[in-house]
Amino acid sequence: MSVATDTGVKARVHPSPNHGERPEGVAVDMVVLHYTGMPSAEAALQRLCDPRSEVSAHYVVNEDGSILQCVPEARRAWHAGRSSWKGASDINSRSIGVEIVNPGHEHGYRPFPEAQIEAVIALVGDICTRHGIQLWMVLGHSDIAPARKEDPGELFPWDRLAEAGVGLYVTPFPIRTGLLMQEGDSGQPVEALQTMLALYGYELDITGDFDLKTRQVVAAFQRHFRPEKVDGVADQSTIETLNALLRKLPSLSS
Repeated sequence: MSVATDTGVKARVHPSPNHGERPEGVAVDMVVLHYTGMPSAEAALQRLCDPRSEVSAHYVVNEDGSILQCVPEARRAWHAGRSSWKGASDINSRSIGVEIVNPGHEHGYRPFPEAQIEAVIALVGDICTRHGIQLWMVLGHSDIAPARKEDPGELFPWDRLAEAGVGLYVTPFPIRTGLLMQEGDSGQPVEALQTMLALYGYELDITGDFDLKTRQVVAAFQRHFRPEKVDGVADQSTIETLNALLRKLPSLSS
């Protein structure tokens, strides 16, 4: 059996029992991209459809570009876990979860094939169009759970998606020598950095102390927006890239 979205993106139905009701009055306003992080697509799909795992996603995108729909979009899939974005903590209730087949960092992380990326662009673009999802609300699992997750990781081509009008991205500023801020530092510059990261949406207390959580959030930001070097150190490239990204937000660009 196959289904087609309004723009012709096709998916084969492969039902998962792991879903529930979305809360009344909560609109879908974000897409969260994951990698499967398992040795094979078959193993990942089995886990996503196993009621004992209590894990699922709305879609799975295979390396050959084929798409499986495991949970209807009207239902609440269980893909985000403990997570937060822009002050909201129940991400599952307001999001569409897309699993992208890739073994991940634990099982031989590798580049995403062209056919797979083209399928992700088509699928996520269609989802965003139908639900009216803003560019800056297309996120990675590592963005909403920086202390726990790394997916879809630094090899995922967010720039390709943005070029196709899916998600927000800016060209990263060049990496230069010299250290700016790192774990253990404190003061007003750290407070300003934390404020900027929180403005974009990351869950981060504004303390002025560059603690472990701040390092994890900086690394998550780098993994998405400055993937050449992911070390959790807020160097000039990271800060300039963050500033450029914030200027893309309508609420901060005026």
